[in-house]
Amino acid sequence: MSSRPRAAWPLVAVFTAGYLAAYLLPTIVGRLSVYLGLSTAQAGLVGSALLLSSATAGFTLAGRVETYGPRRPARIGLVLATVGYGCAALAGSVPLVVMGAMIGGLGSGTATAVAAAGIAAQRDPHRTSSLGLLSVSATAGALYLTIPHLGGGHRLPFASIALVALLVWPATARLGGVTPTGPAAPVAGRLPHRRSGLVLAGGMLVWSMAQNALWGVSSRIGVSQVGLSEVTIGAVFAAALGAGLLGVMGAGMLGARLGRAVPIGMGTVIIAASIVLSSSAGNLGQFATGEILWNTVYPVVLSYLIGLAASLDVRGRWAVLAGSASSVGVACGPVLGSVLSEQAGYPVMGLILGAVTLLVAAPVTAVALHTGGRPLVPGSVRRRGGAPAALLAVTTGAVPGAVPKLGAPEQAVTEISLPVRRRRPVRTAFRTAGPAGGAGQSNAYASTSDR
Repeated sequence: MSSRPRAAWPLVAVFTAGYLAAYLLPTIVGRLSVYLGLSTAQAGLVGSALLLSSATAGFTLAGRVETYGPRRPARIGLVLATVGYGCAALAGSVPLVVMGAMIGGLGSGTATAVAAAGIAAQRDPHRTSSLGLLSVSATAGALYLTIPHLGGGHRLPFASIALVALLVWPATARLGGVTPTGPAAPVAGRLPHRRSGLVLAGGMLVWSMAQNALWGVSSRIGVSQVGLSEVTIGAVFAAALGAGLLGVMGAGMLGARLGRAVPIGMGTVIIAASIVLSSSAGNLGQFATGEILWNTVYPVVLSYLIGLAASLDVRGRWAVLAGSASSVGVACGPVLGSVLSEQAGYPVMGLILGAVTLLVAAPVTAVALHTGGRPLVPGSVRRRGGAPAALLAVTTGAVPGAVPKLGAPEQAVTEISLPVRRRRPVRTAFRTAGPAGGAGQSNAYASTSDR
């Protein structure tokens, strides 16, 4: 088992630096289209290249963060993000911007992988992931309020991400170094819950692709379909991300009281409805309602998905793999949204994305149910192949403190097989009881009484 960090805030800071590029994707795509003369599809391809680079870094580091230690890869990721996004901000030609964005994407993916592995090692992964989403939502909301008033073309969004990565650098000093592992604790091992993990990773890929297909063209919907200015759209996005902060705070307070299946399933249904509303909006009220409702529920469901992936493997391998699969979906989202909107229009695009979101809700919710989506009642233990022994500690009067709190995540029991050496009984070691013992029995009694 990987060592637990002393505090969660360094992980939250690294998580913020890694996730910020995906949160600023609409303004990146919009400004590339306006200021560099790219079409909507071409600007979406640049955003997809950035996010695919981020996903590549995540897949590469899956299961290896424990080997290298979190500090070194986190610092490498932050350096790549600072240099890559900084070069994209300073470049004036499209090829250099694309190259800088891809280098920065490698840095974002590396930082996200380190944060995901560290979050999985926390005692409460859902709480830490909620704090991370809270931080990145607040940072992105502040940038959406300020960037439209500063101008700067395509340079300002890239420069903002590079600056945040640079500011997060001091937090890496609080991350652990390389943890030596002995022969009894090998770094490599078989992935647990393979079927559930693969279903969850595939579901998160499709789920994220549907979300970011709309998110990548949201600014274009506001400009082309609703007729809003960039300042108004920035205010709507800031309000939506502010509502997302409230949603994440509510999810953090709710914790595991309802399990994971209910928030994931019900939240995905609300997301699908808000996607349809936002993409078919004809005025500011409909557009703002759809975006705010969507951004309120989206980070809540995402926090439970991250917590679910982290619960499948304490070493964080499924958290990194599922997060990287989600990054692939995020990367494909802008291209999918651009193609669908150009070919079928924004309202039809919203219907298609809403239907896909509803379809993927079923398998992901099933994984949450199968791997402990219900809350743990006092004294219940999830046994291999069996139901929890509910209320056992309450009915038997267990020692206080040994009973887990209501709502705590279920703890799986590991079976340990021990070799047992059986001795055949020696026949001469047994005697028949009663008077048949004769003198031997009397002698034995006498020798005992003499001691």
